[in-house]
Amino acid sequence: MEGALPGLIKNILHIQVTHAEELPDDIQHTKERKPDVLKKITESSGSTFVLHIEFQAKNEPEMAFRMADYFIMLLRKYKLPVRQYVIYIGSDPPTMPDCIQSGPMKFAYQLITISGIDYRILLQSDHPEEKILAILANFGEDNPQLAISTIAKQVIDTSAGDFAGQRHLNQLRILSKLRNFDPKALRMLYDLQDLLSDERDILYRIGEVKGMEKGEAKATKKAQEKFVKKLLRKTDFTIAEIASLVEVSQYFVRKTKKSMA
Repeated sequence: MEGALPGLIKNILHIQVTHAEELPDDIQHTKERKPDVLKKITESSGSTFVLHIEFQAKNEPEMAFRMADYFIMLLRKYKLPVRQYVIYIGSDPPTMPDCIQSGPMKFAYQLITISGIDYRILLQSDHPEEKILAILANFGEDNPQLAISTIAKQVIDTSAGDFAGQRHLNQLRILSKLRNFDPKALRMLYDLQDLLSDERDILYRIGEVKGMEKGEAKATKKAQEKFVKKLLRKTDFTIAEIASLVEVSQYFVRKTKKSMA
């Protein structure tokens, strides 16, 4: 076959070669992918598909290739249509390519920039975790200080007590670093925390400890480790910021980071 190859390339494939270079025949590549969100969805219309979402805080030049890898693996495994989204939460404009086109092969995923979404849409949710994301959304013509104040107050109002409120405010402060806010606009996040009760904070901590003692500790630790790994891979947050966001010790973050090496 090697001897017949030049003729096959010229006469059968109709390729006029001016230079050829041998490449390794072995292209085996072991891949391990852990999607941020992966769900099997059935719509009201009855259609079923695999939903794949990635959250990205930094521009990733290879994002289209990563998503293409995911697409082929998911399609091959589940034999269902695959819908893919990358939700970009960074402060810089997105520069990641959202498609690949090479000859007959075409691939694309949907890139959504959260800074282009009206923050009031996220505030319509009843869940504080979703309201928190409003800090990264578009304030439009609204005064940033007023918008941040509205977000913080709604997050507190929907949090399950003062301890949860403190945690959510802390997450708001950390996520706000992905935006270039005026320090005066962020002052509300610190002022509101002072209004929360330390006494109720202790009661909620006791409740969480009791819950962990009933068998939740192992699952909680695993979830925290997974979250820490994602933040280490996808953000520029410091060890201290990640520890505060996930509510673990800095030692826990450093240990998790070392396990990824």
